[in-house]
Amino acid sequence: MLRDYLCCCGESDADDVVADRDPVLLVSGIAGSILNSKKKKSGFETRVWVRIMLADLEFKKKLWSIYNPETGYTEPLDDSTEIVVPQDDYGLYAIDILDPSFFVKLLHVTDLYQFHDMIDMLVGCGYKKGTTLFGYGYDFRQSNRIGQLMDGLKEKLQTAYKASGGRKVNIISHSMGGLLVSCFISLHSDIFTRYVNKWITIATPFQGAPGCVNDSILTGMQFVDGFESFFFVSRWSMHQLLLECPSIYEMLPRPDFNWKKQPEIKVWRKHSNGEETCVELESYGTNGCITLFEEALKNNELKYGGKTVALPFNLEILKWATGTLEVLSKTQLPEGVSFYNIYGTSCDTPFDVCYGSESSPIDELSEICHTMPEYCYVDGDGTVPSESAMADNFEAVERVGVCANHRGLLRDNNVFLLIQNWLGVSPPNMHHTSKVVPDAL
Repeated sequence: MLRDYLCCCGESDADDVVADRDPVLLVSGIAGSILNSKKKKSGFETRVWVRIMLADLEFKKKLWSIYNPETGYTEPLDDSTEIVVPQDDYGLYAIDILDPSFFVKLLHVTDLYQFHDMIDMLVGCGYKKGTTLFGYGYDFRQSNRIGQLMDGLKEKLQTAYKASGGRKVNIISHSMGGLLVSCFISLHSDIFTRYVNKWITIATPFQGAPGCVNDSILTGMQFVDGFESFFFVSRWSMHQLLLECPSIYEMLPRPDFNWKKQPEIKVWRKHSNGEETCVELESYGTNGCITLFEEALKNNELKYGGKTVALPFNLEILKWATGTLEVLSKTQLPEGVSFYNIYGTSCDTPFDVCYGSESSPIDELSEICHTMPEYCYVDGDGTVPSESAMADNFEAVERVGVCANHRGLLRDNNVFLLIQNWLGVSPPNMHHTSKVVPDAL
């Protein structure tokens, strides 16, 4: 313990720092890494996620995509480009500040500071980029079990293992990144066992994120709120992308999970029978909502390059996502790997979603796509219900609820204390043996 303390305080040389700690690999979640559009001929790259200036225009032109059922990949509508993740700074650049422009840094737009504070914390504890600290950002449009993402995680684990002198890796994943890691364990358990010592996951929707994902499929998603949203990608533009993303379908609420209360989508509908009109509240459960998705989105389309592109609810993606759930259901934590789970609490978190009202009902279900939802809330981090995040089905060393929202967990001091305790490190001004971490925060 004294040796850990001295190393954090800088009392030993750089070689000792590498030798006395396992490397950390940070794994981002959905929308948690920079995406660039790369011209296939010239190799020229443009950041399309995230950006504030010309955000919606560049997003629609370069990131709108279509799912290819033959390959399982989601591909840009602009076939002269491909989507890539920058690998600068040992993978950390892509998951640090998602729009690293001067404007964002000047205004300190907190919503775009992804792993930034955690990276600073780990560096302050003595981790060194490229030897004991790495990042894994990936194309989050894709399925969590697709080959490209699995190969990328394998490569990062191998890199961290070799750079640290053959020490096993400690993974810290956020949100959907936890599902990606789970898929990797299920498909490549031997590799995971070989390279991983500990896995800490934060705010992972192990059983789905009912309210947020159901509504994302029907009306889209707004990632930035308040004044900044006027400079950001519109909800409708985001909707058109998400409909072609397997990752979203893979976070639908699990129909076989024993929820305290089954999640529902409710619709106030107007029905006419001759001259008589009545209003009824219709309810759709985890299985019945598929019928609703199909009906509400059957005429959904967009214009791109002078052509009309149909974007209904994609049954091919649903089929693929069902296969992913089967992969996840078979995940077993390898012997010798320690697992820790941090989940958010005390935030109103969407669970049931309702469209229309008794006084202003929905006539055609397609109207839902242009309607703002009303939510019924449960406890969670504002995105993932605590009930879902806690239900990892693994033998955890600890599960701890922290009062913070979904992205706020990545910069929360209580989360940092937990991580430092579990990794066995301390910042320079804190003695390693002086921390007392409570069972729940």
